[in-house]
Amino acid sequence: MKCIYTLLFSALWSCCFAQNKNFTTSVIDVNPLIKGTLYTPNEISKSKTLVIIIAGSGPTDRDGNQRNLVNNSLKFLCEGVATKAIHAFSYDKRMFAMAQTGKVDEASLSFNDFITDANDVVQFFKNEKKYKKIVIIGHSEGALIGLVAANQNTNAYISIAGAGRGIDAVILDQIALQAPFLKDEVQQNLEILKTGKTFELKNQMLTSFFRPSVQPYMISWLKYQPQDEIKKLQIPILIINGTKDLQVSVTDAQLLKQAKPEAKLVLINNMNHVLKDITGDDIANRASYNSPELANSNQLLNEILSFLKNLKL
Repeated sequence: MKCIYTLLFSALWSCCFAQNKNFTTSVIDVNPLIKGTLYTPNEISKSKTLVIIIAGSGPTDRDGNQRNLVNNSLKFLCEGVATKAIHAFSYDKRMFAMAQTGKVDEASLSFNDFITDANDVVQFFKNEKKYKKIVIIGHSEGALIGLVAANQNTNAYISIAGAGRGIDAVILDQIALQAPFLKDEVQQNLEILKTGKTFELKNQMLTSFFRPSVQPYMISWLKYQPQDEIKKLQIPILIINGTKDLQVSVTDAQLLKQAKPEAKLVLINNMNHVLKDITGDDIANRASYNSPELANSNQLLNEILSFLKNLKL
């Protein structure tokens, strides 16, 4: 389903209010499906760089949170870059607007919808003609969405915890670790979906992956291979992964680097999937997903700022 909303409509702005002495925030409606927060530095910057942050999988909001999983990872990232005179915009995924109208139809969603949304956000800010550089930062699933969208009128791309393989390979790895006895069945199901066909799910243990309403989305997602997509980009690229990431391995980041040798690869020691520094075990790692008091990795922000500063555009 293609988004048909024109980006010539005026943005609906809320009142700006001071977050701290370094930046202010404004809520913007890009279109009826996309609402987000713009972080505007108080410091006047000649660079006029805007980073657009795309959230990961599931019903993730502009702050990087889901219901019962609040960590503020993307909110802290936006605040961090805004304190350094870089503008940032992070938005809720389209299902939030759909939920408000009571029209969430999971079966109608396509991976392409989220690419369209990212393109619409980029074009909205391009039309404003306020920014000299627009950079996409994608996190997790948002990294693949951003990878495809970055091919459209952006100046650079940053992948944080982005998979280096197709979603089929990622799912098979997860199953092999958590329920190896299901791996053959999962692989058979994925092969059916890769042909563009749906199937009757008989094993209810696999509902989270293959319930009927999510199969069309999976079909659309399986068409995109990160290594193929990153080869298409002709802009500066930064690939970041944490060594304590339980969902996306360091190997994935290395595969992206292998596909695009000129990209910069940074592996952050002890950073996990929600951008926190973890010195404890896996229990502490998982607990951080619902620990909004934990700050993001300092190295993450420093690496992003260094990359943005050195863009030669």
